[in-house]
Amino acid sequence: MRIVSVGECMVELSRASEGLWREAFAGDTFNTAWYLRASLPKGQIDYLTCLGRDPVSEDMLRFMQGAGIGTKAITRHPTRVPGLYMINLQNGERSFTYWRERSAARALAADPEHLEASFAEADLIYFSGITLAILTPNRRAVLLEALANAPGLVAFDSNMRPRLWSSQAEMCEWIQRGAAVADIALPSFDDEAQYFDDASVQDTARRYHEAGVAEVLVKNGGEAMLALDAKGDEQELTFGARLQPVDTTGAGDSFNGAYLAARMQGLDVPEAAQAGHRMASRVIMHQGALIPLQQL
Repeated sequence: MRIVSVGECMVELSRASEGLWREAFAGDTFNTAWYLRASLPKGQIDYLTCLGRDPVSEDMLRFMQGAGIGTKAITRHPTRVPGLYMINLQNGERSFTYWRERSAARALAADPEHLEASFAEADLIYFSGITLAILTPNRRAVLLEALANAPGLVAFDSNMRPRLWSSQAEMCEWIQRGAAVADIALPSFDDEAQYFDDASVQDTARRYHEAGVAEVLVKNGGEAMLALDAKGDEQELTFGARLQPVDTTGAGDSFNGAYLAARMQGLDVPEAAQAGHRMASRVIMHQGALIPLQQL
């Protein structure tokens, strides 16, 4: 089994002590690749992005390779470098300051032939709204065409970040276009309600289904989720009391990784959602987006 996750991995700086910062690497689709790796120890998990030729890019590559995440689909930009963000943590919730306007990852869809070759033997390809947001419109179109033509399944998390878009209208348009090439959608209701004015999880699920998505699972911030299958049948899913998080970073990404791994291993949607819930419940009680693989 081969899965390709597409997007941007960034340099993460978090406060270690007064005046000192700790370096790590993370990013929404990379975090999902990490938890796919943890959940599919015998599968091939590849990450597709673009990095620079600088020392930090080399460190990032070694980090991915050390985790068992494939890097053959990664291209290199001669002048650009990875994006960077700094974290502020208060009461378990993080806020971020970004430097990513000229990141190398913005060139990840520069070569249509590379995308086609990278997707050709993938059983599943995963991307997000952030993947789309960092690209120029013409490169978004190139990526979506490659995904539409890919022989494997495509999974999509809308993961909306308005600051990355020129307007809410542009964001919503491209999120819908992303959904149109997906077989599996994993939206979060709080985002969908805020930006698409969905009144309920049912509204969200049905809108993605109408866009052509066969399998929709609407995450709901610890509340009941809703699954909608290709036949249009709905199922509400609950998995116990809501936890008080230590750090919510990576919760949705880790859910996606465990959920998709379970589905690719033949588990049904409720079983896969249970696997995703278990993983996310561990992640939110841990500082940072990535739990070391040896602890999973």
